[in-house]
Amino acid sequence: MSSELVFPGDEVAIEEEYMGGEGTFSDDGTVYASQVGVVEFDDEECIVKVVSPNPPNVLKEGDIVYAVVADIRNTMATADVVAKDGVDRTLGGETYATIHVSKISPKYTDDVSKELRKGDMIRARVTGIKPSLQLTTKDDHLGCIRALCSKCKTEMVKKGTGLYCPECKYSMPRKLADDYGDVKL
Repeated sequence: MSSELVFPGDEVAIEEEYMGGEGTFSDDGTVYASQVGVVEFDDEECIVKVVSPNPPNVLKEGDIVYAVVADIRNTMATADVVAKDGVDRTLGGETYATIHVSKISPKYTDDVSKELRKGDMIRARVTGIKPSLQLTTKDDHLGCIRALCSKCKTEMVKKGTGLYCPECKYSMPRKLADDYGDVKL
């Protein structure tokens, strides 16, 4: 292992000795750094990589995220991912996500609008990155964590398995996270 700091375009190895890994690219038999970082050699696997001291905050499968539902369609919802759980940094990369109707609740759902509404703040798990960002809210700890009444815009409170507006007395179903109303962002 090396502690040498390199910059994009710096030569880090030749392909006869090491294959390029994370943070590198190859050109004409030479491996170069593609980012600022420290060179690390894996002699067992014959791989060289450049590890950034401040890597971008990108999403991967399994990450828990917070998102705002942007649109509702018959078979899916779209959402804008605003944060990754446990990380204070701004997200890099794709943040526009979809949630298929089959990935919303463990129970059968034939209509997305019975489980999520536009403007809902949700906690979800990333299930796919490519070809597009895909989320699920099926688990108990996932689902709506904050919602406003669609009639009067008052914050809804949990009542049974759905939501209730204390201002106008309107009730509506939702796929709620088990800690709805207790989440501090």
